[in-house]
Amino acid sequence: MDKRFFTLPVLLLWILSGMAQQKHMADRLHVSADGHFLEHADGAPFFWLGDTGWELFHRLSREEIKSYLDNRAAKGFTVIQAVALAEMDGLRTPNVYGQTPFDNQDPAKPNNAYFSLIDSTIAWAMQRNLYIGLLPTWGDKVTQLWGTGPVVFDSAKAYAYGKWIGSRYKNNTNIIWILGGDRPAARENEDWRPVWRAMAAGIKSATGNKCLIAYHPSGGSSSSQWLHNEPWLNVNTFQSGHGNGHDVACWDFVTKDRGLSPPKPTLDAEPNYEDHPVSPWPKWNPDNGYFRAYDVRKQLYRSVFAGACGVTYGHHAIWQFMGDKQEAINYPDRGWKNAMDRPGAFQAGYLCRLMQEYPSANQQPNNKLIASANGEKGTYQQACQSADGKIAMVYLPVGTEIKIDLNFLKGKTVNATWFDPRTGKKQATQAVSGREIHAFTPPALGVENDWVLLLQAI
Repeated sequence: MDKRFFTLPVLLLWILSGMAQQKHMADRLHVSADGHFLEHADGAPFFWLGDTGWELFHRLSREEIKSYLDNRAAKGFTVIQAVALAEMDGLRTPNVYGQTPFDNQDPAKPNNAYFSLIDSTIAWAMQRNLYIGLLPTWGDKVTQLWGTGPVVFDSAKAYAYGKWIGSRYKNNTNIIWILGGDRPAARENEDWRPVWRAMAAGIKSATGNKCLIAYHPSGGSSSSQWLHNEPWLNVNTFQSGHGNGHDVACWDFVTKDRGLSPPKPTLDAEPNYEDHPVSPWPKWNPDNGYFRAYDVRKQLYRSVFAGACGVTYGHHAIWQFMGDKQEAINYPDRGWKNAMDRPGAFQAGYLCRLMQEYPSANQQPNNKLIASANGEKGTYQQACQSADGKIAMVYLPVGTEIKIDLNFLKGKTVNATWFDPRTGKKQATQAVSGREIHAFTPPALGVENDWVLLLQAI
C-alpha cells in the first residue's frame, strides 16, 4: 500500500467508512424508493465503486485473489466485477488449477472444482466488506460477434444455468448479478433478449426473487436502450468505454437513463480504464497515448454528479490480470501487480469516501447552480445537490474561476470548501452570503488541476 496517499484525515475517513460498511455487509441491497439509487436493508445509502476484475476467477490463484481483494478493500472499493465464464477462452482454457467450468463445454455439466474457487472468492469478499458483481457468463457465450466464444446458450440452457448458479449462491448476500458481458442485447434483425430473459428468470426463481440484476452492454451504449422495461432488470449500466477518445459525454448517458420511466438506478460500469490506449481500434496509434489518472477522474466524477448510483473504475492490466503467463491484450504498458497502486485507483477511493461522507449530495443533478459559462468535453462542469437544497457539489475538470448561483442553496450563509480529487484533502472553508451569485477561484488553476467545490448552507 502506498502510504503517500493516506494522510491522517483520509485514513480516518477510510476507517469510519469501513466501519459503516461492516455494519451493513450482511444486508441485501435494494433500489431506493425514488428509483435512482441503491440502499441497504435499513435504508442506508450504498455507493457502487466498482473495479473490473473480469478475469479474476480464471487467471489468479487463491493467494493472488486474496491479495487483490485486500488491495481493493483498502482503497475503498465496494464492488468487484468478475465473470464466471470468462472472456479469454474461458470455456476451454483452464484456470490456474487446471479446471474448466463445464465438462465438454456443456452448461448442463458444471464442474464443481472450478466453481469452488468462485465460492471461496465470494466468501473472501464478504470478509473484506466487498460485493461481487457476478457475471454468470461473458456475452460471447450468448452471441459471439467478436471474441472466442463458443456460443453455448439458447433460452432453455440459459434458464437452466441461471437456476443452477442462482441456487449455488442464493444465500450469498454480497452478490449483484450482472448479465450481458460487453454485448448488445439486440441489433437489427437479431435479438438475444429471450436468452438473457431466460437466464434472469432462472436466477430469480432460484433466489426466490431475492436478487439485484444489472446488464453490462457493449461500448457506447446503455442497457436501457433494449431492456429498460424488462421487469427483471433492476439497474441500468452503460459503457462510455475506451474507443471514442477523451471526455466522452458520460453525463448525457446518466441524464437519459434518469429520464426514463419507471425510474431505475444507472451507472457507468466501464469508463476509460487507467493506462488503456486511447482509441486502439482497428489499429492503435501510439501518438494517441494512454488514458491516465486525470482522464479517469474526469469521467468518474462527472457521471456520479450527473446522478448515477455509483461508478466503476478499471485498469487495463488488471481487468485481464496480465502477467508473464498471459498474452498481452491491446498494448498494456505494465503488468497487473505493478498496476495495483496506480494513482487513479487511490483517487477513485477518494470519490467513494466523499460520497459516503455526503450521501445525499448527488440526489439531484443541478447545473443551474453554475452561473458562469459551462464548457464541453474536457471543460464540461457538472453540479449536483441534495434534495433538501442544503448541500451541493460542483466538479471542475479544469481549475478556473466559477460563478455559482447561491439562491439554489437554502441558507443565509454558505460554507464553501475546495476538495482535491488528487489527494482526497479539503482546503480551508470560506463562508459567503447566500442568495447571491458568487465567484469562486480554486487553489490551483489550469488543466489537470481539477477540483470539487463543496457548498453547505447553514
